[in-house]
Amino acid sequence: MTRVQPMETQPMDWIGNWVGRWARVAPDRAALYDDLRGTTFSYAELNARANALAHWLTRVRGLRKGDRIALMLHNRVEAVDFYLACGKVGIILAPLSYRLRPRELNALLHRIRPRLLVSEDTFDNLAAALEQPESLEYRLEIVDHGESYDAEMLQTGRGSEANCPLAMTDVFLYIHTGGTTSTPKVCIVPYRQMIWNALELIVAGGGTMDARELVTFPLFHVGGWNSLTPILHGGGFSVLMGQFDPERLLDLVDQQRIRHFGAVEAMLSLIAAAPSFADTSLATLEAITTAGAPCAREVMAPFVERGIAVRQAYGLTEAGPSNFIHAPPDATATNLRHAQHSIGTAMPHGDYRIVDPETMSDVPRGEAGVLCLRSMHSFAGYLGDPERTRAALLADGWVFSGDLALEEADGLVRIIGRADNMFISGGENVSPEEIEQVMEVLPVVRQAAVVAAPDSRWGEVPIAAVVIGDGVDPAEAEVTILGHCREQLAAFKVPKRVHFLQQLPLTGAGKLDRRSLEEKLR
Repeated sequence: MTRVQPMETQPMDWIGNWVGRWARVAPDRAALYDDLRGTTFSYAELNARANALAHWLTRVRGLRKGDRIALMLHNRVEAVDFYLACGKVGIILAPLSYRLRPRELNALLHRIRPRLLVSEDTFDNLAAALEQPESLEYRLEIVDHGESYDAEMLQTGRGSEANCPLAMTDVFLYIHTGGTTSTPKVCIVPYRQMIWNALELIVAGGGTMDARELVTFPLFHVGGWNSLTPILHGGGFSVLMGQFDPERLLDLVDQQRIRHFGAVEAMLSLIAAAPSFADTSLATLEAITTAGAPCAREVMAPFVERGIAVRQAYGLTEAGPSNFIHAPPDATATNLRHAQHSIGTAMPHGDYRIVDPETMSDVPRGEAGVLCLRSMHSFAGYLGDPERTRAALLADGWVFSGDLALEEADGLVRIIGRADNMFISGGENVSPEEIEQVMEVLPVVRQAAVVAAPDSRWGEVPIAAVVIGDGVDPAEAEVTILGHCREQLAAFKVPKRVHFLQQLPLTGAGKLDRRSLEEKLR
């Protein structure tokens, strides 16, 4: 008797090749505008570029399914080329954040073990400071201005399809994300995760043929790819900003007739404060979706007052990122009334539980617990980290978010904090422990502790409390500490203030009392 294999393990031609399907159906349809080049690409053109690059990677460079490419680029067509080319042949793409420092990037490179590193010439100094893992065979530089690829690359296998069958369970991306220690977490993202995320957003109206999406999130975040992928699935039109700039965003909304974009709270604040905000039409802009952390009602108000719906979304790289959405029909009143903390309700294809972290049993409505999520768009674990994988991936497919939440009487869910110490600054995860470890290697530092402080621009920012050695001058120590942090950490992790204390507050068990320290420093 023949045993039937699960469908998600069966290789199929369409998986990873959405652009190829649209190139057949509507080859001349506009697919992507790259603002760095000022060029619009059709679905046929994107597909041709992806095929040529896929052939070059496999025939010339000898890469095979399961090999890894590390990518360090701004939002530009070349990043999309690699995403689509890898999707055709099963090479794993690992986007890296150019906001990180060499210490952080080296840890990622040694874990990912890429055969190819692709970087922009803008990041030459950063790339030159990186260690080269033994796996690395070739480095490709993308030129910021002019032709990005040589003639050979875009002519390789020209006109022939590179696509090969892939399974939903095959690995598509390695996405790094913040963690509670200095060791980076690398999420294993299968095709299943990106496809089901796209379906969630298409059902929510975000990936139809008439979509016109401005991709504002950087493509080293899963949120950037999750903005783009549903549009490619649905045959819509995307606009790439090289990097976020509020004035340029306002120009693009009108010039490209943008209907939707995503943002974090800090981005909305900067857009509303831009000199041209009041004079920009925004006539085509129907909705904005916020992510990363709850958005304050005063930040949403300038957009809602102009008739633009502001939705709140919530998700994790590990479980989504399309997990919850708060999109009431009355954006003017209802959204603002619940805006401060509500993430709304689960996406159509997602389950959730709020549990007591000790017993793992469900808590009653109105009581706080840890949010657990289950859907077809959860990740496949952390790369090379079985202990963390076991802590995050629970029995029966549940993902332990680490976020404290409660379900209110009206059924809407509210995030009230973190079960661990991590917080979000301008949409980026910040681990206090990582910053503390960086500071404590300095001879002048005896002890260090980091907590979050409210900030009108970034939501929260790190501030540090430090105990220094006897006879050390605090002013000199501050210069040393901050200089070291700027060398070793991404800018959003560098403490905004350093307070010098005689001793750090401790709990009865002799551990750092972060709550007491937060109150003291605030």
